[in-house]
Amino acid sequence: MANERTLVLIKPDGVMKREIGEILTRFERKGLKIIGLKMLKVTIDTAERHYSVHKGKPFYGSLIEYITSGPVIAIAMEGDGSIAIVRKMIGSTDGAKAEPGTIRGDFSMSLNYNTVHASDSKESADYELLIFFSKGELLEFEMPDQKYI
Repeated sequence: MANERTLVLIKPDGVMKREIGEILTRFERKGLKIIGLKMLKVTIDTAERHYSVHKGKPFYGSLIEYITSGPVIAIAMEGDGSIAIVRKMIGSTDGAKAEPGTIRGDFSMSLNYNTVHASDSKESADYELLIFFSKGELLEFEMPDQKYI
């Protein structure tokens, strides 16, 4: 697998339910390296850029309304095959159908309030990371115990 970077957003419901620590812990325990982390209030402009692929779809307005409704945690992560690994860890988009043990399976019961977003491809990761982080905010460093991961 190739070393990749990916974006995860802990959405307003995950922040409001105080699941930040548990979600971060799961990614770190898996061996993913957090290279950027911030809490922010997503603006309408940022939300529209982020969800531009869904513009014109019936659910577009509710996506924008939801992601701008409260604080969000943006996480940039790096690791071998990180995009596919993170997607597997978060589970099905609909929390009610997501497998137990996945983030959505454990923390969500809804399609609309599904706790997290994760990039679904290298192209979307590259695009989304630049929406939430400037290049200078993504850190380059070696983990001291990397050989054990």
